[in-house]
Amino acid sequence: MSSETEKQGPFYITTAIDYANGAPHLGHAYEKVLTDVIARFQRLQGRRVHFLTGLDEHGQKVQQNALARGIPPQQACDETAALFLQLLRDLGISNDDYLRTTQPRHKNIVQQLLQQLFDAGLIYKAEYTGFYSVRQEQFVLEKDKLEDGSWPEIFGDVTPVTESNYFFRLSRYQPWLVEYLNTHPDFIFPKFRQKQVLEFLKEPINDLCISRPKERLTWGIELPFDPAFVTYVWFDALVNYYSAVAEKGFWPADAHVIGKDILVPPHAVYWPCMLNALGLALPRQLIVHGWWTISGSKASKSAGNALNSLDLAKLYGADVFRYYVIREMNVGQDSDFSAEQFKIRYRTDLGNDLGNLLNRLLNMGGRYAAGKTPDAALGASPEPPERELRELWAATAPEYLQLAAGYQFHTALETLWNFIRAMNRYTEHRAPWKLGKSADPADRTRLEVCLAHIAEGLRLTAVALSPVMPEVAAKIQQNIGLAPADSFAGQLDWSGKCAGATLAEKAILFPPVEEPATEATTGTQQAK
Repeated sequence: MSSETEKQGPFYITTAIDYANGAPHLGHAYEKVLTDVIARFQRLQGRRVHFLTGLDEHGQKVQQNALARGIPPQQACDETAALFLQLLRDLGISNDDYLRTTQPRHKNIVQQLLQQLFDAGLIYKAEYTGFYSVRQEQFVLEKDKLEDGSWPEIFGDVTPVTESNYFFRLSRYQPWLVEYLNTHPDFIFPKFRQKQVLEFLKEPINDLCISRPKERLTWGIELPFDPAFVTYVWFDALVNYYSAVAEKGFWPADAHVIGKDILVPPHAVYWPCMLNALGLALPRQLIVHGWWTISGSKASKSAGNALNSLDLAKLYGADVFRYYVIREMNVGQDSDFSAEQFKIRYRTDLGNDLGNLLNRLLNMGGRYAAGKTPDAALGASPEPPERELRELWAATAPEYLQLAAGYQFHTALETLWNFIRAMNRYTEHRAPWKLGKSADPADRTRLEVCLAHIAEGLRLTAVALSPVMPEVAAKIQQNIGLAPADSFAGQLDWSGKCAGATLAEKAILFPPVEEPATEATTGTQQAK
């Protein structure tokens, strides 16, 4: 671990907590994988990582759905939690904690923070007359209507309501928030999202209603200063990032990974203002990803294009799914999910480029080198093919790390695959299967050097690839006789680490996959 890394301290990263009113879909899966890749990358950089995810369990929709099924809301949440916990296991997610908003550790902190704001005069009671969207669980205004006077479809059924509630003095913090965003240009990634927030803040914002009367909603955290009300689900949910680590020393978060649909106003307006009012530090960055689409349209069940993309993860394996979604989506932009492109990536990038290269090494190592990597990785005067391969890696490694550090994982993987393809070209050029048949001692030396270079190139590739494909990376290293690397330090430089290591007899990393009789479908939904 470098002294610079030690100075940086721990790295705390979170996902948005999923809402307990539906089963997992591609949006949830992608967000977990993206966050996991960042967490694993930081661990390999030497950081002490704390990775949080969880479930948002309160609110009117949860209560209504449970009532319709004739079961208690807690039972419905328990069933949903089991589905999301299984998703984490299925995708190889390395989270350190899983918070459910019905847990006492969370509820206690929510009530403490509410009481603190109330005691400071930042929460007041008032009567509200207006409109309410059950789908979004929020009050809406006349200005939210479309030009024809109708409500946008995103709000669902909107009903008039008049009731007393408690309000947080959100509007008081608007000038501060504008100044903060202007003086912290990297607070939101990508930067164009920050400009969208500033555009939103050009109009005056209202105070935030942070309660719901129990006659309308009982499934929530009771206000500590008025037991006739429960907490608004967004005030409750946002606190999870803090409540999970309030006594662990990880705050503030280094990164909240969220979908673009919950940036404004929850994460970019409510949450910073709440934290500022409480005297708590803000997270260092919001990483905002886009939506998955099909043929350019947002996927939805009503449109008939929301198919089960997660079946592909089960059919092809978690690491293959992880590779595809990270390779295809530019973080911050929308991307199109295609079953055909998924299978092309599997056959070409993974099977032909990476898997076959490992198979060639194991086969030729067994045939020509007694099943061991020759001790010839470092030559005093490498010939042009070997020199060019090493020079390419010397350029690839820093570029890969820089791109990954900037969340440009799709480009980082393309850079890494350029090196993998170069190794395949190098292998074809050297043709070790021909060198092995030659009686010339010079050809024998070239054969050993070639096998050593392929092994070392695969080792380096596996180390770099491990945040995205941890199981595959570990298998590659084990098949070339090495323990999986747990740090980038000292592992990304060309070396003789493979010399003398015992090679496996064979390994099929990406075997042919037999599709079921009714082909697995591959649609998506957006992340919450």
